[in-house]
Amino acid sequence: MLNQLLNDFEMEHKFAPHTIDNLLDYYQKKYINGEIDIKTYHDIYSCLHEKGAVSAHEIKSPE
Repeated sequence: MLNQLLNDFEMEHKFAPHTIDNLLDYYQKKYINGEIDIKTYHDIYSCLHEKGAVSAHEIKSPE
């Protein structure tokens, strides 16, 4: 699954994601924009999270 996610990102952006976190953020944006459904997003999130990806939404800003 990870190879397909990377291929899709690279085809759209014409470059590889800098980090796995960038890949997760890309798919979150696709979900928010209605381009993928919740099941697909959940599967992608689970796969990337297992690999250590952290969403930009999960990072706490310093107080």
